[in-house]
Amino acid sequence: MADAQKFYIVKRPAGNCEIVSGESVPNSEDGQIVEQWGPFESPDEALARRVGLIRAGKCQPQ
Repeated sequence: MADAQKFYIVKRPAGNCEIVSGESVPNSEDGQIVEQWGPFESPDEALARRVGLIRAGKCQPQ
């Protein structure tokens, strides 16, 4: 399954985090993201991790 889609959590400068697919991960050098976590195998796994990041205070809820 080399073509399996990966999911990432990216933190935006505003402090909120969103889940993006592997093809659409923005470049961290252009200032669009502050921090990035992943890759995750499924959007459900990424969502669970995002909830954990919000609870830990690393991300703001949307």
